[in-house]
Amino acid sequence: MKELARPHRLAPGARVAVVATSGPVPEERLQAGLDVLRGWDLDPVAGPHVLDRHPGFGYLAGTDADRAADFQNAWCDPAVDAVLCARGGYGAQRMIDLLDWDALRAAGPKLFIGFSDVTALHEAIATRLGLVTLHGPVAAGADFVKNQRAQEHLRATLFAPETVRTLVSGGTALVPGRARGVTLGGCLSLLAAELGTPHARPSARGGLLCLEDVGEPAYRLDRYLTQLLRAGWLDGARGVLLGSWADCAGREELRALFADRLGGLGIPVAENVGFGHCEGALTVPLGVAATLDTEAGTLTLDEPALR
Repeated sequence: MKELARPHRLAPGARVAVVATSGPVPEERLQAGLDVLRGWDLDPVAGPHVLDRHPGFGYLAGTDADRAADFQNAWCDPAVDAVLCARGGYGAQRMIDLLDWDALRAAGPKLFIGFSDVTALHEAIATRLGLVTLHGPVAAGADFVKNQRAQEHLRATLFAPETVRTLVSGGTALVPGRARGVTLGGCLSLLAAELGTPHARPSARGGLLCLEDVGEPAYRLDRYLTQLLRAGWLDGARGVLLGSWADCAGREELRALFADRLGGLGIPVAENVGFGHCEGALTVPLGVAATLDTEAGTLTLDEPALR
């Protein structure tokens, strides 16, 4: 797996477009998130449809075409330096094939941030545009609005990425060891759902796979992992980082499940790494070469995530 091209870091005054690619966005939390960004001396601009509601499906923020248009227009606007998702939920897969990927590529590199359902866009940007992205807080997320650790880690990654080259997770080793590879991943259920789609990568070969999810019982997590295993998608992965599993099964049941499904890969596996749907979530760059040390609880990037 090759390293991806690194977008430029942000500077004071940079314009950040906030768009809704998936679920409906709470207006109060969006405004609070925009205030956080302004406090960082950024210039946040909300997409025209960021507060829309789909007329037929309440779990979507506006129509697929409008969500795609907001993303497309933000990315292709030369005045925009970064695109930040307003929230996750569900819906990115519905709009992703409406994007003009040739136009997005021609617009040049941009910084992209989000997590959860946004995993589908992380994968598409990696495969179609070849860019490093940031698996990090969303603008209207409760964690971003209220948690200083989540805010500060994202802020450091955006403005001074050399200061956060080592992510100290405080996690533990499910399978001890060290491994070097290129980071990829995100929400487990989305990675499984992406198999067979135009933007899915053929495998995680050569990668340090970052996995997390929310609200999934053990049997569903088992099913997603088993699907990836049966498809050969995990063949050749170098290591696995397990993030948060909020509102999933109990910790011991999850530990047994991950040991059962991932232990046979013969690669290091770190758990409780502190990214995803958890309080104070770390920002994890995707597409960068890094070294995982499960016993030290660290992920060390070869170079800063952004130029």
